[in-house]
Amino acid sequence: MPTPTSIDQITERVERLLLRHAELQRTNALLKQEIATLCAERDSLRSRLAAARARVDALLDRLPGQATGAPTVAPAVQEPPQ
Repeated sequence: MPTPTSIDQITERVERLLLRHAELQRTNALLKQEIATLCAERDSLRSRLAAARARVDALLDRLPGQATGAPTVAPAVQEPPQ
């Protein structure tokens, strides 16, 4: 078998580099997709956290004995019997 020439060696290396490049492009695309999915999940969790904080704050506002010592919610008024 004849020894490979410089051109053959260069051609082989270029072909391997092209294959590696294509593989890296596919990997990069998959990673970008994963990043997009994780960012969407993060944004959803942030939104849920903000909603939960708002609910907790609303519940805390309804607790009696806040800074003024007076209830923040008026007591229920009972209707007189008829």
